[in-house]
Amino acid sequence: MGKGDKKTKRGKIHRGTFGSRRPRIKKKPSVEKKISIGNKATPK
Repeated sequence: MGKGDKKTKRGKIHRGTFGSRRPRIKKKPSVEKKISIGNKATPK
């Protein structure tokens, strides 16, 4: 159990791989996209 173990979190970090023990962290959408600063309201 340690750096050489494929199934542990420490082993995943050592190898630089991902799995169920060490999932990838997904990026959150940026605040600017939520607010949509560039998009101005169009008159009807």
